Amino acid sequence: MIIVMKMGAREEHIEEVIQRVEEFGYKSHVIRGTQRTVIGAVGDERGKARLQSIESMAGVESVVPILQPFKLASQEVKPSKTVIKVGDLEIGGKAVVVMAGPCSVESETQMLETAQAVKAAGATVLRGGAFKPRTSPYTFQGLAEEGLKLLDLARAATGLKIVTEVVNPADVELVADYADIVQIGARNAQNFALLKRVGEIRKPVLLKRGMATTLKEFLMAAEYILSEGNYEVMMCERGIRTFETSTRFTLDLNAVPVLNKLTHLPVVVDPSHGTGHWEYVGPMAKAAIACGADALLIEVHPRPEEAQSDGVQSLKLEKFRLLMEELRPLAAAVGRRI
Repeated sequence: MIIVMKMGAREEHIEEVIQRVEEFGYKSHVIRGTQRTVIGAVGDERGKARLQSIESMAGVESVVPILQPFKLASQEVKPSKTVIKVGDLEIGGKAVVVMAGPCSVESETQMLETAQAVKAAGATVLRGGAFKPRTSPYTFQGLAEEGLKLLDLARAATGLKIVTEVVNPADVELVADYADIVQIGARNAQNFALLKRVGEIRKPVLLKRGMATTLKEFLMAAEYILSEGNYEVMMCERGIRTFETSTRFTLDLNAVPVLNKLTHLPVVVDPSHGTGHWEYVGPMAKAAIACGADALLIEVHPRPEEAQSDGVQSLKLEKFRLLMEELRPLAAAVGRRI
């Protein structure tokens, strides 16, 4: 249920409603808008009749049911777009944020060279994996904390924000100590223990769609994070598995307008994993902006032929620079900027 407070409701009235919600055995989630405050009451559906009585309390305008199964992610709870602030950077606002960097952190030289180049081209977030979940146990698994330290070094040298993946619930605190944005990869999209753990931290989360995850399941995965009190979640479309073999995955750009209709959370598109081939990254990045993406996640490597992972889908530094030049007028055409 959603408890909508009256415009200008006093703080003590809000606190009284929160107390009553929790007395009824529900978890309260307070969302403060520019004009009014909304309190989400999440819990057993069978007790919602009791919540209706809250409508008579001081400062309450109405109590209405949430129809979607994803309660806190729904636009019913928050009709306006969530803008996630990472320092002075905003994701979900007017600007289309570009996150760029290699699949895997491999060396200091690689990270500094890449970070300086993507920043010069206009990216504002550096991506790179220190912990790498791979299909084969025999392939490169990442540098772990040493990789996190190299990301930190690149951030200090360039001022870029950092997004990096966490794989194990036991590593969440470690990764959060270094990262500005914590990523949940596609293979962990329904790792509920991990989702709940990142819900306990107060760092923005980039949640990738699983390769066989429906949009409803994707939003329910976000709900696990939100329900633990972390409301700073980004939804990343990165391609789904279909019968098509010409590309690594099928980048489901239908997901962008659908998610923008169903949720207030920012939507990110990863055209690198979505296609698996560098020559298709540019066209799909442009299409993502055209259909309403709030951010792009693009793999870039100074020497893709030497990459420890995903070199085939990584743009070289100069190709990334040229792509950024091509994206700017397109973003302007749809009322955005890069």
